[in-house]
Amino acid sequence: MRHRRDGRDAVAEGGRGQRRGRLAGLAVALVAAAACMVEPVSEPEQPTEPREATSPSAEVTRADGTDTVEEFRQDLADAQHVAEQYWAEQFQASGQSFRPIRRIIPYQRDGEVSCGGQEVPRNNAVYCTVSDFIAYDINWSFGAFRQIGDAFVFYLLGHEYAHGIQTRLGIRYSFTIQQELQADCMAGAYLGDSVRAGRLTLEDGDLDEFNEGLLAVGDDPGQPWFAEGSHGTPEQRAEAFFRGYERSLSACDLG
Repeated sequence: MRHRRDGRDAVAEGGRGQRRGRLAGLAVALVAAAACMVEPVSEPEQPTEPREATSPSAEVTRADGTDTVEEFRQDLADAQHVAEQYWAEQFQASGQSFRPIRRIIPYQRDGEVSCGGQEVPRNNAVYCTVSDFIAYDINWSFGAFRQIGDAFVFYLLGHEYAHGIQTRLGIRYSFTIQQELQADCMAGAYLGDSVRAGRLTLEDGDLDEFNEGLLAVGDDPGQPWFAEGSHGTPEQRAEAFFRGYERSLSACDLG
């Protein structure tokens, strides 16, 4: 997936060939990391970057060569920029002012950030309502980038950003599964609309990366839909995302 600025590709063509998302060894980690916390979070003292020592080995790196820290960092920055631009336009169209999410913070260790007195564990990505920032385990996210593909990074940022939009709109459901599936739909709308507007360009395999990643982050079989923290089955999450991707925000029950 490529971000376009002023008619030019933000990411060079080199190494961006055929996409082959590969989930070997990653699905369990993604399922465990699916929780999106919505409480105050304390910020880490120092910024962090991916550590090659904790990144996936060459055996699980995608064959297209898109696996460097620089590419990962650029994709995250592009995803944030496009999300901010997209939601600013949506708010402006409805006559409301838009305030971007305050910060997006990487972390590496258990306890590096805490949420309402509870440590945020590794292998996670969260949005925090009161502090208004997204925090993500940079090593886990980099691993997903290398194994699934860059398109999943855009989804991950889009899903957490959608929680920030829900907060700004005052949306709060009785069950977390409703909140999470709506965020999946909103992430799909942000990406689908951005592709249709020409801000993002799909590459071969990007839609497969979205689908494979979503199927990996669904709830475990037997998880009650009404349980606190439920996000939806793999099929429900993929359906919600692609409903938004194809039909925009009108499909996401925002009205």
